[in-house]
Amino acid sequence: MDTTNKIKSFLTKFVRDADVGDDEDLFATGLVTSLFAMHLVLFLEKEFQVKVDNKDLDFDNFRTINAIVSLIEKKRNSV
Repeated sequence: MDTTNKIKSFLTKFVRDADVGDDEDLFATGLVTSLFAMHLVLFLEKEFQVKVDNKDLDFDNFRTINAIVSLIEKKRNSV
C-alpha cells in the first residue's frame, strides 16, 4: 500500500465520511481538528519511521493528504 492510501486508510478508521480528495483541506472540512492532528503525527512517525520535529508542526504540513505525503517524503529523503 502506498503512502497516500495508508494515510487515507488511517483517516477512515477515525473520521466519519473521510472520503476526501488528495488536495481537499482537511481542517476546513471539519474532518480533522488540531487535537486529532497530534494523533495523526503519532501514526505518521510509527507507520513511516520518521520523526516529526516541532518545526514540522505547521498546519500547512497537515492541511491536505498531498501535504502530508510531501512531508513524509521530505523526512524520508533527509535521512
